[in-house]
Amino acid sequence: MEGRKVLIADDEAHILHVVQMKLQNGGFRVVTAMDGQEALDLAPSVRPCLLITDLQMPRLSGLELATALYGDEQTRDIPVILLTAKGFEIDDETIAGTNIKMVMTKPFSPRDLLARVGEVIGAAATV
Repeated sequence: MEGRKVLIADDEAHILHVVQMKLQNGGFRVVTAMDGQEALDLAPSVRPCLLITDLQMPRLSGLELATALYGDEQTRDIPVILLTAKGFEIDDETIAGTNIKMVMTKPFSPRDLLARVGEVIGAAATV
């Protein structure tokens, strides 16, 4: 996993910072975006091995971002971990038009997130 790029999109600066630091300490190169539109603009040039995105963001939600990435040939294969506020449910039918591999509820443990990143990237590498 050393040096692999992860794109993180979250409009809450403190969450962005915590996730960025945990992933960097785990050996990942990290690119950040403060909203879904910025992440959508960055994804084709950054070519991350994973996107971690908040669901509720300005300009484009995490779900809209994941759907747009899935609809583009260049970014279709980027796996996504979606972060949601506690109590917000996303059904399988909604996820079907995306490459969302996992949904995690906030608050979450940064250590648990790092483990989930390894699971998602490992699964993507074997496909």
